[in-house]
Amino acid sequence: MPAKSPLPNTIAVNRKARYDYDLEDSFEAGVCLEGWEVKSLRDNRMQLKESYVGIHRGEVFLIGAHISPLKSVSTHIDPNPVRPRKLLLHGREISRLIGATEREGYTIVPLSLYWVRGKAKLRIALAKGKKQHDKRKAIKQRDWSRQKQRLLKR
Repeated sequence: MPAKSPLPNTIAVNRKARYDYDLEDSFEAGVCLEGWEVKSLRDNRMQLKESYVGIHRGEVFLIGAHISPLKSVSTHIDPNPVRPRKLLLHGREISRLIGATEREGYTIVPLSLYWVRGKAKLRIALAKGKKQHDKRKAIKQRDWSRQKQRLLKR
């Protein structure tokens, strides 16, 4: 049984991205998929955990995302669950991503995959990596806000 999604149209969420990175700008990108991948996505069989976004020859790709093939669909083809998948963005968005990753030291991380009017869209963000002390600070802040909410409830 697949894990429960936060929203009905959400397929997969990369929860670790918000913990490991400081997120700046986010973009919505279309994803080039094969037929068996779409059927697997409809069954919520995707993981974004170890994936990242790379740029090669002026094109943007989702690398390392795992889509588990369905047994009933993959009988006549040889599916590759972790193949690079091309992302569809506007030219100005691609040039902005290229400039930020090359000059300013940013990286591009996938945040979530979801359905928009029957099409799979990927939310990506420009991000800078957090240091270990920043992560500890974020954990303390989150715990304090939870504790504050508990105190206010009483």
